[in-house]
Amino acid sequence: MIDDRRSIVLQALIEEYIRTGQPVSSRAVLQRCSVDVSSATIRNDLAKLESYGFVTQPHTSAGRVPTPAGYRFYVDHCSPTRLRTATRERIEGFFAGFHEELSNLLQQTSGLLSEISHYPAVVIGPGFGDEIVRALHLAHLGGPVVLAVTIGATGRVGQEIVKLRFNPTDSELDEAERVLAKAFEGVTLTTGSNAIADLPAGQVPDRVTKIVSVVSGAVAASVDATRELYVGGTSQLASLWQDLAQVHAMLELLEQHQHVRMLLDTEAQGTSVRIGAETDLADADFAIVSTAFSVGATGRGRVGLLGPMRMDYRRAIRIVEEVGDGLEDSLGV
Repeated sequence: MIDDRRSIVLQALIEEYIRTGQPVSSRAVLQRCSVDVSSATIRNDLAKLESYGFVTQPHTSAGRVPTPAGYRFYVDHCSPTRLRTATRERIEGFFAGFHEELSNLLQQTSGLLSEISHYPAVVIGPGFGDEIVRALHLAHLGGPVVLAVTIGATGRVGQEIVKLRFNPTDSELDEAERVLAKAFEGVTLTTGSNAIADLPAGQVPDRVTKIVSVVSGAVAASVDATRELYVGGTSQLASLWQDLAQVHAMLELLEQHQHVRMLLDTEAQGTSVRIGAETDLADADFAIVSTAFSVGATGRGRVGLLGPMRMDYRRAIRIVEEVGDGLEDSLGV
């Protein structure tokens, strides 16, 4: 549908528009692209690209701007750019010197992403459900209330407050903790809760069984809620969108963590670029570049950059991939 020269022309137009934010003239395209043709040929190519729906002309006398379809073709056929040495060293130095637990690492990574990309950044953790449990403890808070503390292999701590229908004794809690620890330690929350469900009846006293059942259910139900989400660089919004209504819409979006998780498609593998309507935000000047990172054999999180459709995709793709690799290396994968 589009030959090599017109592909080069489209790439030149998009990259000039990304740089300036202004409609691009045929002269500007000719100066930027590496083809030895006349300005008349460039104008004909631009007219053909417009007929394909890849570019549009806001006004008769104006230059042309890319359409969402044009951006999609560009992203599908471009390769990530090389980062400057200073940027790569900034990423490598960050992960080389970071030795804190996972939550702090993810939070600081969102700031790093935004700082080097100049776009709002999102980092989504792998979720406790994918992580191996290192320890599970119970603490009596008084009366029928018990605190279940789960410690993951990466150092993350999960806490669930459980209310029983009776006041447990210390010995009952000790026995319940022993049963729970045997089921959960060394496996994921889901595997541990399945082991509890399969416990033979009558193996432990009835009141202990009730404690174990309630705590196991509460811990298993917390799996989805433990997928931590960190946002960095919201101060970048005003410089990316001139329309104040769009800025407010993006702020509201970033406050809806469940919606953000859906937009980044936390179950996807590899690198993903979603543009305009592909983000399920109708008529939005919006794009997301994200990639997955692994934690252990089963855990997977995601790092992403959010911006207008006029974002620098080649650089954004390289940044999220470099940072995703840095996270994996830092977590010992």
